[in-house]
Amino acid sequence: MRCATRPILAVALAALGSGCALQPPAPWERELHARPAMSMSADPLEQRFLNHIYTSKENSSGGNGIGGGGCGCN
Repeated sequence: MRCATRPILAVALAALGSGCALQPPAPWERELHARPAMSMSADPLEQRFLNHIYTSKENSSGGNGIGGGGCGCN
């Protein structure tokens, strides 16, 4: 039983390690990630609407990509 777990553990660690990025993307590869199609939300207007609702409910603004917050600490 003990001999069987070592190879399985080695394969699992190799699979986990191979999924990690070893270096950041090159400058010419960053353009692909900056395209609007790569954003988390498909509709920017809907995202602005949801942010407006969130800031209205929380009674604060900022904190999601821009500086400042609702406390006025800046």
